[in-house]
Amino acid sequence: MEHFSIYNNSPIAKIDLSVFNILGNSLSIKREDMLHPFVSGNKFRKLKYNIQAAQEQGQKTLLTFGGAFSNHIAAVAAAGKEFGFETIGVIRGEELEVKISENATLSFAKSCGMRLYFISREAYRDKDNPEFIINLKNQFGDFYLLPEGGSNALAVKGCEEILSNETASFNYICVPVGTGGTMAGLVKASNKEQQILGFSALKGTFQAAEIAKYTPKTNFEITDDYCFGGYGKIDIDLIRFINEFREKTKISLDPVYTGKMIYGIMDLLKKGHFKENSRIFAVHTGGLQGIAGMNQKLKNKNLPIIE
Repeated sequence: MEHFSIYNNSPIAKIDLSVFNILGNSLSIKREDMLHPFVSGNKFRKLKYNIQAAQEQGQKTLLTFGGAFSNHIAAVAAAGKEFGFETIGVIRGEELEVKISENATLSFAKSCGMRLYFISREAYRDKDNPEFIINLKNQFGDFYLLPEGGSNALAVKGCEEILSNETASFNYICVPVGTGGTMAGLVKASNKEQQILGFSALKGTFQAAEIAKYTPKTNFEITDDYCFGGYGKIDIDLIRFINEFREKTKISLDPVYTGKMIYGIMDLLKKGHFKENSRIFAVHTGGLQGIAGMNQKLKNKNLPIIE
């Protein structure tokens, strides 16, 4: 894993909250989006030990699952190219096959050499079925299986490394939540005085059950108050916030995960949710590659775009 080791640390940026008219607390953002040019953020952490395991097992191919704008699909394709693996992406939605050139994420994955296999949404629901996996192996040969979103025990191990001695003095650790794997790693690595706050990118807080699979710690909570109606859903208010945040801090946020988290943190700060003089630490999990695809959707609806 000598290639990954050179990217292992990311900078921590302290945000000047006074420009947002917020006083009494501090906010720092760990720029995991800067870890690697293409395998950024939590996807880097999730893939690190999985790539190592695939190498040790002598596997030549990585297979995984995702949707049209999946950060995970883009990351696996890029990692496969860098580490010499064949990659296969099982993509949700047969109709996307004729639209690859119109989709920035899928075009990037294909340019990295990923073989894209499109299936219906109905068939996609069987992706965790053992029989479905056997059929894929009959079709493509042997492969190292990465789950949708990349969360498994090795992924959680990688995400634990987001925290370090440098982060031990923070009172709150904030993170966007999709499948729950990244948050599980943070909860495992946290100290008992820290509170882990997860901002669900989709409706529901069901990820708590996933976190419980990996750690008995309970110093966390998940909120879906800032999911903006569901996964991949945004509105003009969120777009305006993301653009304003970038203008004031020079930090870009993605609309699916980090934008919603930072919006939520700012709202909670204004509402006095955090104890006075709290040190808040937020994890920028990357995902900026998805902005191009979202902007295309926004243009089609004649809505403002993310700058």
